Amino acid sequence: MKAIILARVSKEDQLEGSSIPAQLARSQEYAKRKELEIFKEYQFDESSLKEHRTKFEEVLKYIRTSKEPIALIVETVDRLQRSFKESVVLDEFRKNGKLVIHFIRENLILHKNSNSSELQRWDLGVFVARSYVLQLSDNVKRSFEQKARNGEFPHKAPVGYKNITLENEQKDIVPDPNKDFLIVKMFELYASGNFSMLKLTKEMKRLGLTSSVGKTIVTSQVEHILKNPFYYGEMLYHEKIFQHKYEPIISRYLFNQVQDVIVSFSKKPFKRSEKPYVFRGLISCPDCGCLFTPELKKGKYIYYHCTNYHRNCTNRAWVKEKTITDQIEGILKQFQLTDEQSDFLKERLRLSHENKQNYYQQNLKRIQGRLDAISRRLKLMYEDRLDGRITTDDYDTFVKELGVERQKLLIELEEHAKGDDSFYETSGKILDLASHAYELFKSSEVPEKTSIVNFILQNLRLQGENLLYEAKTPFQGVLAYHKDGNWLGR
Repeated sequence: MKAIILARVSKEDQLEGSSIPAQLARSQEYAKRKELEIFKEYQFDESSLKEHRTKFEEVLKYIRTSKEPIALIVETVDRLQRSFKESVVLDEFRKNGKLVIHFIRENLILHKNSNSSELQRWDLGVFVARSYVLQLSDNVKRSFEQKARNGEFPHKAPVGYKNITLENEQKDIVPDPNKDFLIVKMFELYASGNFSMLKLTKEMKRLGLTSSVGKTIVTSQVEHILKNPFYYGEMLYHEKIFQHKYEPIISRYLFNQVQDVIVSFSKKPFKRSEKPYVFRGLISCPDCGCLFTPELKKGKYIYYHCTNYHRNCTNRAWVKEKTITDQIEGILKQFQLTDEQSDFLKERLRLSHENKQNYYQQNLKRIQGRLDAISRRLKLMYEDRLDGRITTDDYDTFVKELGVERQKLLIELEEHAKGDDSFYETSGKILDLASHAYELFKSSEVPEKTSIVNFILQNLRLQGENLLYEAKTPFQGVLAYHKDGNWLGR
């Protein structure tokens, strides 16, 4: 009878006695004793799943097309299979008399007339092999989760970073100098609110950003990057967030800005076109709550009408964009302030900020003091390691722990600084826009007009041709002061 020898090895089996040459030698000796004619030998490394599947399929194909029975010789059950799904195909060949399986170590030969005891021994061997595979899988999962708890990312670095091997053979992840600045640019562009995912993808392609394997980046990858906390210092592993030890590319403040923009885009059930419209996505229907969408008539007249997204709206009004624009300009004129009024509001804002400023300064002092203490401790520990007072393993453990604490403090420091900066930035915008919103709107291009309206007003609705609105905080205070001389009506 013609025979096929199958030899397989995994990384854990690279030992004397388990190697492929050793398996082949024993199988050849076995075939000689059984007077089997060897005409084919298959060998593969289990760590290469693609190679495993390809060569195993070759074995099955040969057995399937052979016009005479084939003897399949393997060292032991777990060299042939490690799950029951292969048993279905192999057992079908056995029952049809096309295959005889020889397991050397188990001293087991399976053929079409095998009894139930022999078949149960086969099943038991597969069960043990399957249990071994599942145990290995559990061990790998536990190992990866422990790495995540230690701040180590157990997978390939995301776009903008790269995996490196240090001189001591340790693995590390560092920012990729050829891509990290493009990642920062991507977050900044999307945070502006002027880019859809598709438009941003086109822009990043133009700037030269590619995937980790050098391919053209696609929209789904852009969205994944924008939602990935890895870039500011945290990593998502099995739906859990862990602090990682690698250098952040962006700030958490910028990441949070981007998430806010993503949420705002998800609320808009329309498809964006390349042509910009001032009030697209800003005005809703008071009858059904759907958005008003622009439509170009006769190539030059822009009308807005309800999208009727839920198919239950009775509002059939079409409103000219100019009608809406005239009302917006009238609203913005109400926010104009004299220099004297602007100075008075600045003083009120300064006084309201003094208490907050004292709180910020106390926290900044506390954070900076702890960062200085960590730096001093790291320096002392490094000297202790050089002098042999602590072991290298202890030093590495302490450095990781202090590194995680230092990263958290730096994020906290940045959040305080951003909060303080954003107060002055927002205050300046409030007063500047309140005084010059009308002039800015009149002289701006479409994207800037949209930003001005979105920054100052909210809950825009069209009741017939009448525009209803609410001023955002704190612009309603500016409007109240302008009307009756009291901040927020007080």
